[in-house]
Amino acid sequence: MKELLLLDNDGLLLDTERLFFDVTKEFFRESGLEITEALWAREYLGNAKRSLQIAIELGMQEDDAGDMLRRRNSRYMRCLQGEVPVRPGVSETLSFLSGKVRLAMVTGSPRDQVLMMHRHTGLLDHFELIIADDDVERPKPHPEPYSKALETLGVDPCHALAVEDSLRGFNSAHAAGIDCVIVQNSLTRLQRFSGALAVEDEFLAVLRHLGLSLSVPVPPCAS
Repeated sequence: MKELLLLDNDGLLLDTERLFFDVTKEFFRESGLEITEALWAREYLGNAKRSLQIAIELGMQEDDAGDMLRRRNSRYMRCLQGEVPVRPGVSETLSFLSGKVRLAMVTGSPRDQVLMMHRHTGLLDHFELIIADDDVERPKPHPEPYSKALETLGVDPCHALAVEDSLRGFNSAHAAGIDCVIVQNSLTRLQRFSGALAVEDEFLAVLRHLGLSLSVPVPPCAS
């Protein structure tokens, strides 16, 4: 079994990837621009383009785009102050894995956002280490975030398993020499993950790649 499990956050543990896209789509539309799920999956989640670059490529002036995105970011931060949905199977899986395998989070979000979105989830108690955007000079898809996690914890890549939901994250883990399982979400289903250890639809499937299984009791039928 692997010694260390490295997990992304947005779109994998929490449904923030969809939330961020929906807020972004609303502000783009108010500015006369249309972004589709396919475009977002390809350019933002796949090619790691920033929102500003996408807005400019769609025809906005840089100053107007900057103002629009500042307002978008403010709205998104207000959304994070509420209760952020945990994706299915995540809480049960992490609780089961605690004490059986070392857990670290490798995320492209700033640390203050991570702490905010997890205020009510209880998930951060499971993690030995969090590598956030603030901790690296070169974010995903560069290997630095994953390499830094391995170096900090003193683990060889062959003894680690990464779990990601997007092509940007997969490329980062793969470049760091780590086997990577993909758990797709509604946006990243549009991407292709050549070289991934596996592509799964459910987070609980991660256990199979660690040689573990979790028996979930089936509720009795109503009489």
